[in-house]
Amino acid sequence: MIKHINDSRYHALIEWLKTARTDQGLSVRDLGKILDEPHQFVVKVETCERKLNVFEYVQYCNALGLDTAIGIKKLEASFK
Repeated sequence: MIKHINDSRYHALIEWLKTARTDQGLSVRDLGKILDEPHQFVVKVETCERKLNVFEYVQYCNALGLDTAIGIKKLEASFK
C-alpha cells in the first residue's frame, strides 16, 4: 500500500484538481475562500506538501463543481 504523496498517481489526481481550478479562473485565494481555508492550504495541496484526506477531497471537488467519482476513476485507472 502506498501511503506517501510523492507517488506520480497522487500527483496526477492533484494536477486534475489544479487544472480545474485554473480553468475556472480561480486563484488559490479564491478557492481558499470557497473552502473556508487559508490560501496556503490550497498551495500546499497543489504542491503536494499536504495530502488530502477523503473528506477534504470531497469538499475540494464540491468547491470546484467536480464529480468526485471522476477523480476516483482516474486514480483507479492509474493502478492498472
